[in-house]
Formats: sequence, C-alpha cells, structure tokens
Amino acid sequence: MYSVLHFSQPVPLSECSLVLPLAGDKVCAGFPSPAEDFAVKRIDLTQELVTHPQATFLLRVSGESMRDAGIFDGDMLVVNKAIKPRHGHVVVAVVDGEFTVKHLYQRAGRVKLKAANVTFPDITPKDGQTLEVWGVVTASIKRFPA
Repeated sequence: MYSVLHFSQPVPLSECSLVLPLAGDKVCAGFPSPAEDFAVKRIDLTQELVTHPQATFLLRVSGESMRDAGIFDGDMLVVNKAIKPRHGHVVVAVVDGEFTVKHLYQRAGRVKLKAANVTFPDITPKDGQTLEVWGVVTASIKRFPA
C-alpha cells in the first residue's frame, strides 16, 4: 500500500515563473500585530522554492502515507532531482515502476522507505525488486477550502 503520485508529463519549473504580492514578512500565529506593520511587496515563488530550475518538478500527492510529516492528499510537492538524497530526506521514489513519497532510511548499508503514518508499512526492497530515488522533496504546497 503506497501513496502514489499522479502526474502527466512533468514540466521543469524553469519553464514558468509565478510572482505574487507578499504582504509583510511574517504573520503572527499568537497575538495579532498592528495593521500599520502591513507592507506589500512582490515575491517570485520560483526564486523562493527552486534552486535547480531544470531539475525541479511539481507532483500532486494522492494518499495519506505521509500525513504525520504534514504531507496530505492533494498537496503539490516541489521535487528537486539535482539534490543527492540522504538519510532522513523526504523523497519521491519509484518502486517496481510506481511512484511513492516516503522518508529515505539509509543506515549500515540498508535502504528502506518509511511512511509518516503508522498504518503504512516500510518498503524494504526484496530480491528482484527495483527501488530508485527519483528526487528529493524540498517543499509542499497546500490548498485550504475557501
């Protein structure tokens, strides 16, 4: 049981740019700040989220295996294929031809993929099974009901 990623023809983010207004640098999650601190400037989301434009892709999540890591069904993941995957990274991997998103576990010559949801088992490659890390997740973009 994997969280499968669905996408059609991934397009590198180098082929697009998104510039939006930034209303201040921070928003308080505790007590409100005075309204006069509110300033508007423009921010390029591509510059904020992308370090390797030709190797960065957006993928949409389908499934709940990473919910305890804050990655939910319907989220968009920013995935960088230029980053060398390391132990603990959240990665997009291909297991027997299917995409999945999991934490990468690499210790003592062992490799496995760990879900961030206790109801999903670890994926430990068995003899004859192929596991390839496709890219490293660098950000998650969520949508909230409006």
